[in-house]
Amino acid sequence: MSIWNPPRLLDLVGMSLLRDEALAFAALEDLPTEFFPSLFMEAFHGRHSETLKAMVQTWPFVRLPLGGLMEMPHVGTLQAVLDGLDVLLAQKDCPRRCKLRVLDLRNTGQDFWSMWSGSNVRVSSSSSMAPVAEDRSRTEQPLAPLEVFIELCLSEGTMDEFFIYLMQWVEKRKVSIHLCCKKLKIVTMSMENIMKVLNMVQLDCIQEVQVNCTWHLSTLAVFAPLLGQMGNVQRLFLSPILVSAFEELEQQHVVQITSQFLRLHHLRGLRMESPSFLQGRLDQIFSPRCLKTPLENLAITHCLITESDLKHLSQCLNISQLKGLDLSGVPLTDVSPELLQVLLEKVAATLQELDLNLCGIMDCQLEAILPALSHCSQLRTFSICGNLLSMAIMEKLLRHTDGLPSLILELYPAPRESYSSQRILHLGRLAQLQAELIEIMRNLGRDSERRKAPEEKMKKPRRK
Repeated sequence: MSIWNPPRLLDLVGMSLLRDEALAFAALEDLPTEFFPSLFMEAFHGRHSETLKAMVQTWPFVRLPLGGLMEMPHVGTLQAVLDGLDVLLAQKDCPRRCKLRVLDLRNTGQDFWSMWSGSNVRVSSSSSMAPVAEDRSRTEQPLAPLEVFIELCLSEGTMDEFFIYLMQWVEKRKVSIHLCCKKLKIVTMSMENIMKVLNMVQLDCIQEVQVNCTWHLSTLAVFAPLLGQMGNVQRLFLSPILVSAFEELEQQHVVQITSQFLRLHHLRGLRMESPSFLQGRLDQIFSPRCLKTPLENLAITHCLITESDLKHLSQCLNISQLKGLDLSGVPLTDVSPELLQVLLEKVAATLQELDLNLCGIMDCQLEAILPALSHCSQLRTFSICGNLLSMAIMEKLLRHTDGLPSLILELYPAPRESYSSQRILHLGRLAQLQAELIEIMRNLGRDSERRKAPEEKMKKPRRK
């Protein structure tokens, strides 16, 4: 037997008003605040453009989280909302009822809509925003530029009708509109179009930058001045950069790029894949003039560095609070192990993740850093795959890391003795060596579970 759920008063009011839009317009000035979100949702999903336009002009909250309602961007509903904003922007004084100062087009705000409407919103998001009621410190002052927040993932595919309409609307209203985004992701887009879009964005709002495409060094040099204007960037990720064969021109581009790091005073996370242009030049980034804030995460991967680079890195004052360090694919075979030891000692109190995969580390180098490694009391994950290590040094490694209380995952390569002189892996021999390592762990009182990953790594979960 089905249970009848009678419509709520909110639903009845919304349906009644939307049947007679003239009545809705007249009622908005005196409509109780709690009725606005549910009525707006009904108007939005029913695409009642004129009602949306009128509601924007009387919106009683500081923020309108429109993006939380959009499963698929729809130009018609966006146009209705922006038309309402145009009416507001044309007025010298803010209307008595309206408190709107932020239009949020990001996929956030579901908690706001569900709380006020008493029902679940049709989309889900990992991020949420608490409802913002009247903020008298902002709303009683003269009108400041209205902020529009968006998510920026720049690829040729994002240049759809919705995005183009929004950009054209913002471009005509630069004085009265601040276009903001917290996270900028660049996938595939010409530098010309990137420049056009970013020239309309408040660059000091951006807190994270991801360049997920392969650029030439000259392209990065063109982008660098824009990066320098993003003074509040906290995380920066750069995909591989192709370097030209002209050394003199390359040096000029490198200076153009590294000089902009002087302006990134809030940088906390830096990840660079294959930054070959920085070989012998890490001092230009890891200097007291550049890093004003302690780094929390650093990844420099798949590139050559010099002993001088590693020395400058280990001497940098603002890496002493690192939580994550990734040097995967950086050849360390010919680098003095003492430099890596100094680096680990410097970050021992805070380091939680350490990746030294494919670094060409030999037994003698690993043995030199074992004392420093054993002092990393916060270390949770440690990976050293792809290095040719003997059974003897792996046993020492197990014993040195035994006292680390937070370590929950270690990833090791197959021992050197598992291979023939022709570097062919013998699975039977590997199984035997695994059994020996398991026995060592049992003697240390650890969990003895082991698994061999497809890359011939040995994965060892730690005891809880």
